[in-house]
Amino acid sequence: MEFRPCIDIHDGYVKQIVGSTLSDNGASENFVSNKDSAYYAELYKKNNLKGGHAIILNKIGTDEYEASKAEALKAFRTFPGGLQIGGGVTDKNAKEFIDNGASHVIVTSFLFENDELSYDRMKALKDAVGKDHVVFDLSCKKVGDEYYITTNRWQTITKTVMNCELLSKLEDYCDEYLIHAVDVEGKSNGPEQDILKELSNYSGNAVTYAGGIHSYEDIELIRTMSEGKINFTIGSALDLFGGKLEFEKIVKMQ
Repeated sequence: MEFRPCIDIHDGYVKQIVGSTLSDNGASENFVSNKDSAYYAELYKKNNLKGGHAIILNKIGTDEYEASKAEALKAFRTFPGGLQIGGGVTDKNAKEFIDNGASHVIVTSFLFENDELSYDRMKALKDAVGKDHVVFDLSCKKVGDEYYITTNRWQTITKTVMNCELLSKLEDYCDEYLIHAVDVEGKSNGPEQDILKELSNYSGNAVTYAGGIHSYEDIELIRTMSEGKINFTIGSALDLFGGKLEFEKIVKMQ
């Protein structure tokens, strides 16, 4: 089990938001940093924390997206090969991010057409940068008894159920999975245990879980439930972003 740190960027600033509130009109903010992405990237580099992610939370095609992209590029120049990038990634711009120091591109919305997974798009992305540079973000929301993948910065619920069968089916197109539990993201109320149960039954690509972690006991719960297979990331609850969990202690727990 590895700690995968994050750098979430919105409107050109490093922030932590409540995931379920994100929209074209803004988001509810938990924390706005007075430090730039390079500061966090340098800290992660110093602690040899590879595999973390920088996420651009603005809509592609907007001035805000470009400001956030510029901020993300600072992190990759500081820690080349150490961080992954997500937010507005397609087969057309994926190589640009890899060429600028990202280890992987993280993709969600591009994988879907009419709320259905597109294998043509997955193949195009794989052809653009290679399977070993691709992470699928299959962030999901509970509807009834099942979890459905969300796109469009978690605003759209697709027709695709996130489960172990799907993860196994998509392995040929990506290197890792990132799973945000949208219902608990940014709320610091504990992880979504039903998702963890599902992910714990999967053995294949590396999996990183995000959402709701707010105590050291939560981390041990993930370790126990997954037998150490699932990596984790922490946002709002981390002291780097205004929370109570100590970064240095988390590093030692992985």
